[in-house]
Amino acid sequence: MKRHARVRFVSAAAVLFAFSVARADAQSAGSSSVTFTKDVAPILQKSCVVCHRLGSIGPMALTSYEEARPWARAIRQKVSAREMPPWYIDRRVGITKFKDDPSLTDREIETIVRWVDTGAPKGNPGDMPATPDFADLGLWHIGKPDMVVTIPKDVVVSAAAPDQWRDFVVDPGLTEDRWLMAVETKPTKGWRVVHHAVTTLVAPEGSGLTTTADLRSALLNEYALGKNADVFPDGSARLIKAGSKINFNLHLHSIGEELPANVEVGFKFYPKDFKPKYVADIVPVAGSELDIPPNTDNVRIDSYFRLKQPVKVLSFQPHMHNRGKALCIEAILPGDGIPSIEHGDPIMPLSCVDRYQFAWHISYHYADDVQPILPAGTVLHVTAWHNNTASNRFNPDPEQHVTFGQRTVDDMSFAWMKFIYLTEEDYKAQLAARKSATTQNQ
Repeated sequence: MKRHARVRFVSAAAVLFAFSVARADAQSAGSSSVTFTKDVAPILQKSCVVCHRLGSIGPMALTSYEEARPWARAIRQKVSAREMPPWYIDRRVGITKFKDDPSLTDREIETIVRWVDTGAPKGNPGDMPATPDFADLGLWHIGKPDMVVTIPKDVVVSAAAPDQWRDFVVDPGLTEDRWLMAVETKPTKGWRVVHHAVTTLVAPEGSGLTTTADLRSALLNEYALGKNADVFPDGSARLIKAGSKINFNLHLHSIGEELPANVEVGFKFYPKDFKPKYVADIVPVAGSELDIPPNTDNVRIDSYFRLKQPVKVLSFQPHMHNRGKALCIEAILPGDGIPSIEHGDPIMPLSCVDRYQFAWHISYHYADDVQPILPAGTVLHVTAWHNNTASNRFNPDPEQHVTFGQRTVDDMSFAWMKFIYLTEEDYKAQLAARKSATTQNQ
């Protein structure tokens, strides 16, 4: 009897011990579980709610648990596929450090996935971070502009309609050349229906820049929520020629309510007697021909632009239409003064966009410490790929033979490259400083 009692006691003790361990493990797991208030809300506030809040362009608000919880699985799917936030840089190629990068880290994506897969718990309300303050949508980030150009007539966006891409050319009446310090584009009406707006500069006839209005256009600035003005670095400026016109390209999106929309662009100029240390420029690296056969994938187009003097590259923006698939930029550095792939001269990969989306015209601005510094004679090489098959869900008609054109059903293939020109002396000094900083950080 004593032996049986001892066995029962030991068994009971073992069960009690196992229960205690299990309970401790459960408490530990509970204390480290992912919750909305503690773990997910900070991620959404950093990268999502600038668009996903009441009155903004996102299709749903995500500023609170009650708003986000019904969309938990959709959020998981979009961030896991890296479709949201919109940022399409290939992290495996070239330079991947940019300003204003909203993309999520692998760890942030894993956090959201764990939250959804464990039931999307709310967590302790006390852990919820304060709602961020958003700037007044009507604020000029460049300060009071010296000149504002607006589309003369509002565009009415109906309650239910396909997305629209509209162009408007406006003559601002510039009678003399001016050096540009900063530029900013923003809606004046219809913030919720203006998906994005791109302003380009159309140089005057007879400027000698190009022979067609399309290629005489140069990117000025882009509006998209979360993106502000373009301010040129200290001592640099961009020349705006007398007689130049402004082209507004709008992407308009219906939201179930009829609204008027309009867009303006503001300019800040240097004084009339200003002499810039560095001249800034934005050039399209574009191919001369575009020929995309029907039902064909991975149609490759190569474009080249040779630098006549040293530059520091500030940003790039890919531009294709709905058949655009990917775009990569590399610098072919000069050897004996003549860049040549055949002669084995160094090739520097700059950046790639491997999942191009026509709905998002994103300018990728390099971080200051990685902006490419390139010598005279460098050839910028842009390679683009198009998918004109039914596997491309954005393709309006895979049976069509597609060439260059302004219509959405046509296509394009180029990259806007923004840079400042350097003297040979500045080039050598900045390159030496970059190499020194890189060595110190290793």
